[in-house]
Amino acid sequence: MKQAMTLRQTIISGLFCLAAPCAYGQDAQADTVVSSTKTIDEVTVTARRDASRDLLPVQTLTGERLERMSALSVADAIRYFSGVQIKDYGGVGGLKTVNIRGMGTQHVGVFYDGIELGNAQNGQIDLGRFSLDNMEAVSVYNGQRSAIFQPARDFGSAATVYLQSRTPVFEGGRAYNLRATMKAGSFGLANPAVVWEQKISENVSSSVSAEYMYTNGRYRYRYHTQGGYDTTAVRANGDVSAFRGEAGLFGRLNGGSWRAKAYVYRYERGLPGAVVRGRLEHEDRQWDTNAFVQASLRKRMTGRYSLMLNGKYAYDYLHYLSDPALDESAMYVDNRYRQQEAYLSLANLYRFSSNWSASLSADYQWNKLSADLYNFAYPVRHTVLVAAAVAAEYRRFKAQAGVLGTFVADRVAVDTARMDGKAELTPTLVVSYKPFRRIDFSLRGFYKSIFRMPTLNDLYYTFIGNVKLCPEYTTQYDIGFTYAAAPRRSWLKRVEVQADAYYHQVKDKIIAVPTSNQFRWTMVNLGLVDILGLDVSAQASWAFPCGLRLDARLSYTYEQAEDVTSRANTYYGDQIPYIPWHSGSAIVNASWRGFGLDYSFIYTGERYDATENIPQNHVPEWYTSDIALSYNFRIGGVKTRLAAEVNNVFNQQFEVVKCYPMPGTNYKVVIKLEI
Repeated sequence: MKQAMTLRQTIISGLFCLAAPCAYGQDAQADTVVSSTKTIDEVTVTARRDASRDLLPVQTLTGERLERMSALSVADAIRYFSGVQIKDYGGVGGLKTVNIRGMGTQHVGVFYDGIELGNAQNGQIDLGRFSLDNMEAVSVYNGQRSAIFQPARDFGSAATVYLQSRTPVFEGGRAYNLRATMKAGSFGLANPAVVWEQKISENVSSSVSAEYMYTNGRYRYRYHTQGGYDTTAVRANGDVSAFRGEAGLFGRLNGGSWRAKAYVYRYERGLPGAVVRGRLEHEDRQWDTNAFVQASLRKRMTGRYSLMLNGKYAYDYLHYLSDPALDESAMYVDNRYRQQEAYLSLANLYRFSSNWSASLSADYQWNKLSADLYNFAYPVRHTVLVAAAVAAEYRRFKAQAGVLGTFVADRVAVDTARMDGKAELTPTLVVSYKPFRRIDFSLRGFYKSIFRMPTLNDLYYTFIGNVKLCPEYTTQYDIGFTYAAAPRRSWLKRVEVQADAYYHQVKDKIIAVPTSNQFRWTMVNLGLVDILGLDVSAQASWAFPCGLRLDARLSYTYEQAEDVTSRANTYYGDQIPYIPWHSGSAIVNASWRGFGLDYSFIYTGERYDATENIPQNHVPEWYTSDIALSYNFRIGGVKTRLAAEVNNVFNQQFEVVKCYPMPGTNYKVVIKLEI
């Protein structure tokens, strides 16, 4: 399964050669120069994203395609992207974190309406808590967005996930919109949601949405025993009760816009745990509250100068309970954690000419963590980020160059050790070239150096944290191309192909290791990982004379992610845990006269759940197929959508994370009303 060194050397050499000439550049979409100061009323356009205009690799799902997918959450949607692996700990309510190109969850920035979702405690964002009901677009960028006009925080991740909620649009002189959705299905699923959008004035509108979800999480699965597979087990303690509420204000200004949002998510869930050593049930429980308020302003001040201002305050509460009264094998744990975050960002863009611009942005972030643990450090983190970037365009050549300065200082309780202050400079170089005038084909490449700070848990968790940890450094190289065509006088309306080869290196990887006492572990910098991969995606659309429309999207990823820490280790050169060599997906949508038929397929190849690639650690491949049938029609002035979905059609028994069985065949019905 390991590839020859000659292949590795060839690809790495090519990556260096393409990245070397990068100097500076500009995003043709986000930073297009305006030659006149004249402004017009803002309009909202729904269209297919032209990926060929992005300097960095991007994958996007929008609007109707998101709605038609057999997905409850953002995590269910982005797993169809190439290079993306979702660690799913089982069922509807299980924890779902994202890993992009093998670099780990903590290297992925998740942004909601342009502002990053933070978790200074463990660096993980549970994508399972973000519903698709009020989501307009979900995008994944490798590196960063193809724009220099953005907050400094946006430059600070190895990969980014952007979640864009719906912005109110009022058609035909309407003053309000109302959408109500009800989903019900297997495992006692009940998921009602409602959205109300109100036009307050010509320049101001509002949106209020609420959603509730309940599932008992009880599904049959099989597990391995000495005598074979037992098919009688039922997953227990997987119930979830969750509520999401959002309220937003949206405004237009002369030469700009603003928005403000309040968000709250509360849930209680059981933690069914791992199926190991014949133990099939766990009784642990968890309660979470995630809330934030945020606002953003974007305005063109003059013909050449624009500014962007973002602000946010977030509060997170977590309560974890392990009670021996419910589970005799458990040790009593009843812990509560509280996080607070304050964030302020100012970004500036100056256009020197029609093909040259520069940006300067500065962010300040304050994080505080408290817990009811013995001898807790009560850490407070101050982070300042400063980013400078330039962008240029000459004929069919585009380039960007930028540098991010990160300055971090921690404060802790009296008489408690703390991490020394950190200051890092990390550069990014991007280049894109369109060799043909009449053909929509572009070549691109980028180099990016980035790092991630140890989380507050890594540094200060009682008995485990290590204040001497160094940041985890990542170096990225990427080369790729995009080809798109829209044939005339053909049933084939559009075709688009993207392919990227990449090489990443992660060093000073933070891991947990046992001390001299096997019952006490600590965090250390130990590890060097080489990642070599290939992402390919293709999509096409057809329109036939009979009114039939067909859309297809395919993706494939090959990834070789090897631990090369030390040749003395028995696992030197082995694939790192939970990264498959091969993975892919397919989505096919057909629509005709209000009817829709959708098929989704996901494949994840063999993996290992530990550093040594030995039979005991092997995790077999898995694949699932989902089918959905829908019908859209009107009853008077009410738009109605009915849908029926069958997930895991062939009842595959599989585990995304070892010992966490996933559901077999399950069903869901949907009714949606729009007024």
